[in-house]
Amino acid sequence: MPNAPFELKGRSVYVAGHRGMVGSALLRRLAREEVNLVTVDRREVDLCNQAAVFDWFARTRPQVVFLAAAKVGGIVANATLRAQFIYDNIAIAANVIQAAHQNGAEKLMFLGSSCIYPKLAPQPLREDSVLSGPLEPTNEPYAIAKIAGIKMAEAYRSQYGSDFINVMPTNLYGPGDNYHPELSHVVAALIRRFHEAKLAGAKSVVVWGTGTPRREFLYVDDMADACVHLMKTYSSAELVNIGTGEDITIAEFARVVAEIVGYGGEISFDTSRPDGTPRKLLDVSRLAKLGWRAKTSLADGMRQTYQTFLALSATSDKRR
Repeated sequence: MPNAPFELKGRSVYVAGHRGMVGSALLRRLAREEVNLVTVDRREVDLCNQAAVFDWFARTRPQVVFLAAAKVGGIVANATLRAQFIYDNIAIAANVIQAAHQNGAEKLMFLGSSCIYPKLAPQPLREDSVLSGPLEPTNEPYAIAKIAGIKMAEAYRSQYGSDFINVMPTNLYGPGDNYHPELSHVVAALIRRFHEAKLAGAKSVVVWGTGTPRREFLYVDDMADACVHLMKTYSSAELVNIGTGEDITIAEFARVVAEIVGYGGEISFDTSRPDGTPRKLLDVSRLAKLGWRAKTSLADGMRQTYQTFLALSATSDKRR
């Protein structure tokens, strides 16, 4: 496997999307490296605005870029905000990648998403399955935008010799997640739902879908550690999956959440709601060969996540 040591120490490192769950995890991990961290607030530089991005890069000239900025959401958000998801995510990728190239960035990492794999691709999902079949219809606009970003990074490496690499994180959870009742991902949605049911003394909680789809979940701080590891050790056009290599049914996962939250009622399933992809498990053999494996168990990660949710809820209550 490609192994090209890259020294982060002493370099200026820009994390695009630093306020999001992924970006904030990268900031926590990079704080352990001797780097000059560079961030900019969305109110100062909208990454969808080409002129603003180009101007900021020309003035700042970061040497290393982690492109973690994206417009994200769960099934409902992906299905309803389709135009925003495709436009914003293509614009972000195009603007940041071109600006990094124009201003001599030494290395860039583009973070894709496991949802870009074909809906019925063989499991576990290998990196070479990209574009081998139809996408999951509910998140097709987001997936198309992420595929465009991956192909841009590949093209800049091919045409200009840029050291731009792509990684493919699985479903993430942890501090900084979005707990919006309609627009959140499955982990945050279930934490909120079970927590509110516990407080209300509800006898049952309804989980969307049949409960049979299988999903892989990676603690976001593990993901950040993998990204830093790959930034320092990997240089190739081939993308790299980042995951645990293990999956669980949504029904089993719901029981894990209920136990950690302390909810003792019944769990039922609304089969009229969409399931999404039947299974989504990443083949992480390439990542393992590159010397990295996930460290945080699902139970430990979920306990830590619930504690951050409780702290967030307490802060929100004080502001009311």
